[in-house]
Amino acid sequence: MSETEIIRKLQQGNEQAFKELVENYQKLVVNTCFGMVHNIEDAEDIAQEVFIEVFRSIHKFRADSKLSTWLYRMSVNRSLNFIRDNKRSKWFQSFEDSVQSKNAVHENLINKNTDHPGFELENSQRAKLLHEAIDSLPQNQKVAFTLSKYEELSYQEISGVMELSVSSVESLIHRAKKNLQKKLYVCYKKRCI
Repeated sequence: MSETEIIRKLQQGNEQAFKELVENYQKLVVNTCFGMVHNIEDAEDIAQEVFIEVFRSIHKFRADSKLSTWLYRMSVNRSLNFIRDNKRSKWFQSFEDSVQSKNAVHENLINKNTDHPGFELENSQRAKLLHEAIDSLPQNQKVAFTLSKYEELSYQEISGVMELSVSSVESLIHRAKKNLQKKLYVCYKKRCI
């Protein structure tokens, strides 16, 4: 089914079209959400909400942009809402995740025969620091950077998702890179990793 056919059939309430929509775009939506929230279970929950919202509001879709652009936009907005709504509990959850992650890495190191047991731990710490640095960016910079680096969207596509000019997107990504560079350099100097 073409994108136009899927949209038309969805607007008629066709369940088969909805199944095809989910099959075609599930990876895109989950990956976008994961790039924002850095937790696969949360990303999958948010993706489910996105698809429910698509089914409920498909009649509002004007087709002045591609369906994928609309899905990116919904995924980003739902993810940002999730982050905003869970800011307080996020600190406690990240603390628990950190403890569980350290325990899991410790168990892995004990159970594995490897020449470099610190390698996996170091990579885990680097990923955590990178996610924390990305999360600390201003919202628009975080969204633009995530769509560019994790989703590999072009500046033109990002401008469609964020409803900004291409030059604004370029500026946001440039500032995001500079901010990340500063944050990670400070951490490197303090020997966080």
